[in-house]
Amino acid sequence: QVQLVESGGGLVQAGGSLRLSCVASGRAFGMAWFRQAPGKEREFVAGVSWNGGSTNYVDSVKGRFTISRDNVKNTVYLQMNSLKAEDTAVYYCAALRPLSGQYEYWGQGTQVTVSS
Repeated sequence: QVQLVESGGGLVQAGGSLRLSCVASGRAFGMAWFRQAPGKEREFVAGVSWNGGSTNYVDSVKGRFTISRDNVKNTVYLQMNSLKAEDTAVYYCAALRPLSGQYEYWGQGTQVTVSS
């Protein structure tokens, strides 16, 4: 069982930056950030492999967001630059369960609000 705790959300003006952090209680393998805006389904934002060597992003954030991890600190980060109003959402950290290959461990979420 892996417990995840996010932090770093807040209110920022369009064009600004935020960095989200997610601390895992134990060793986590593939990890990712998802987000859910009001009235919309949860969507994948960015993912990183267990060693940080491979990352992938949804098209809408490519070039603006960067996912990274520090396995010594059991922490994954999401650096968000050039934020837009449409990035407003609750952001969730998730970790893969190796046996299933699915994101089965989730944090409680952190609110990101971008004012235009």
